[in-house]
Amino acid sequence: MSLASRARAQWQHRSISWLLVVRDLKVRYAGSALGYIWTVLDPLLMTLVYFFVFSVIFHRGSVGEEPYILFLILGMLPWQWFSACVSDSCRALTSESRLVRSTRLPREIWVLKVVGSKGMEFVFSLPVIVMFAAIYRHPPNGHLLLFPLAVLVQSLLLTGIGLLLAAATVLVRDLTRVVRIVLRVMFYLSPIIYSVKAIPNHALRELFALNPLTGIIEMYRSAFFPGQVTSWKTIVASVVISVLMVGIGAYTFRRLESAVLKEL
Repeated sequence: MSLASRARAQWQHRSISWLLVVRDLKVRYAGSALGYIWTVLDPLLMTLVYFFVFSVIFHRGSVGEEPYILFLILGMLPWQWFSACVSDSCRALTSESRLVRSTRLPREIWVLKVVGSKGMEFVFSLPVIVMFAAIYRHPPNGHLLLFPLAVLVQSLLLTGIGLLLAAATVLVRDLTRVVRIVLRVMFYLSPIIYSVKAIPNHALRELFALNPLTGIIEMYRSAFFPGQVTSWKTIVASVVISVLMVGIGAYTFRRLESAVLKEL
């Protein structure tokens, strides 16, 4: 089946994808005393830790914009979506192995379920941004239109990475450990707790543009800090790399599907 045919099949089964997303969210919150609060508690606590370290202990200087805690949360929440989605994508097929083998649904749906459920958790966490913006009286600006574009681009990026990892980790189980290490490194190589503008070396700033998360996070932040878009080339690079990742992920998933089903 061609990539176009598989894409059409996924679209035809979109209602099932949505049901799987809803089921995933219900299972995650079932029996939990705090429920939805857990979605924002982890990134919120980490934001407060970084805020205390850089604002109180080290007097961060020009690392980010003021109010720094709003600047931080606009990086931490997208990162939470990214890291959680990448981690869960590694188990997207193995955790549902019986259903993956026994149903005739497009197997990509199990990856889309992860991207969708983690994306919904990100949407549920957006009131935290509104809260800090209200507390510090820092309203959004005309660049707010870039916010939904950032969500779309990040969804594409995560779909591509998810398809690639979901298939590859079934065949190479050690890849899950490698992903955990790469995520730790990526956190510090992405402008989450600092701004790209704070990097003194121009050549290094240009290198950061190759990280698709750079343009995505700058789009999120530009809704409240318009000067955060260092270069429109960075945003274009994020869009192009994310679209390419979808193609690479879909192609790799299709090529490895037979081997993956045998392994499962």
